[in-house]
Amino acid sequence: MELAVRGLTHRYGDMVVLNDVSLHIPAGEILCVVGPSGCGKSTLLRMLGGLEQPDWGEVLQGGTPPEGCLNPLTYVFQDFALLPWRSVAGNVSLVLEDHRLPGDRVRAIIEDVLARTRLSDFHDALPRQLSGGMKQRVAIARALAVNPAVMLLDEPLSALDAQTRELLMEDLVGLWERQPFTGVYVTHNLAEAVRLGHRIVVLSRRPGRVREVIEVPGALSERHAGDAGLEAIQAHLWALMRDEAVAADLELLDA
Repeated sequence: MELAVRGLTHRYGDMVVLNDVSLHIPAGEILCVVGPSGCGKSTLLRMLGGLEQPDWGEVLQGGTPPEGCLNPLTYVFQDFALLPWRSVAGNVSLVLEDHRLPGDRVRAIIEDVLARTRLSDFHDALPRQLSGGMKQRVAIARALAVNPAVMLLDEPLSALDAQTRELLMEDLVGLWERQPFTGVYVTHNLAEAVRLGHRIVVLSRRPGRVREVIEVPGALSERHAGDAGLEAIQAHLWALMRDEAVAADLELLDA
């Protein structure tokens, strides 16, 4: 599926958060969204997923969901959002319970997504027994269980240490290569953006507007930390954002 955003504008009270944002996300592309704190990145993601309605503009979906899709759009959040009393398999099965699927199909889906996220050996483990990286793998497995056409990821790696982030970036690339999905990935981390995004949209300081859309060359699987070309794009992103990021930080502190 593809997404189109046309003239999206939204305010909270008197504060305009997004102003006339227009984007096109083709099917099978991962678009990373970066920008200063408070520029409306997460608000944009919520509107793409229908959790919030814009004051002006529209979000359009096009194309056909993949075969077996149970939910065209699904989220992966920063805080994992796991139920502590449910096992790994139980947390994954949660998103399947309203679909009235036969038990054997539910079990097959759970086994498949746990294998894809390297969690097969932790089928019965509780969240308190898992590391942060493993908890996020459970959240990703849960999102994959509905075979979505579009994945909306809101800073999914920001709570993790650098080594775990690196491993999970490799996992996300592997998952996309096995079964490409349309993705919108919000992040503060520019290194993540250049590793995972086919394109990167830079939003301005609030109210968020599209400042620039940057295409990142090369296959996702061929990108790696320390790549000179990726570091050059990362430096360009920071040059675009730096002054506004400082201003936004001071504004938030004053508030």
